[in-house]
Amino acid sequence: MAARPALEAELRQIGESVIEMGTLIESTISTAIRSLREGDVEAARALIANDQQIDDMEDEINELCLAFLATQSPLAGDLRYVISIMKVIRDLERIGDHCEDIAKYTLRFENEAMFKDLIDISRMADRSSRMVKNAIDAFVHRDLRLARHVWKDDEEVDEIFRDLFDELLEIAEKDVRHAKQCIMLLFIAAHLERIADYATNICEETVFVIEGIINME
Repeated sequence: MAARPALEAELRQIGESVIEMGTLIESTISTAIRSLREGDVEAARALIANDQQIDDMEDEINELCLAFLATQSPLAGDLRYVISIMKVIRDLERIGDHCEDIAKYTLRFENEAMFKDLIDISRMADRSSRMVKNAIDAFVHRDLRLARHVWKDDEEVDEIFRDLFDELLEIAEKDVRHAKQCIMLLFIAAHLERIADYATNICEETVFVIEGIINME
């Protein structure tokens, strides 16, 4: 078995890579939300073009984790930590995919006046973005209290989504002129709801790393 200092050095390298990927994801969410609110199609195009960077980071961290598992023979907590990292970066990559999809909708709204403001979409976006940031912080710092707080925040995002779904569906049924925008806004809201779900997944992995079980209560 490798000496503990060598094992810890590799763990630090993996952890630092996760923080780097998490920072990139936070920036990507911010860009996706800002481009949608401001109709910034250039920012949306840049986000789409840079999506490969997130995929590459996931691959690189996976390779580090697999090499660690193959050469260091980790036990107990270290083993759980590395396995959880592989799940977390998969969730982060999927969050990036949802951001890319939101950016694509921003392009579809180009030169098109919105029939309603984006207050509820913005509320969902702000809460989902905050959940992801806090989920990453909870995982990196192994903060159980913060992880459980994020998990509970998901209920608020789900409630906003349900209310927005009912509102947009009613508008689409009453005025066919707005049906297309309603559908696109619903898809954007669904992407934000899934981003929040992935944040809760990361929090579940935090609990697993610390306690060896998943118990969010």
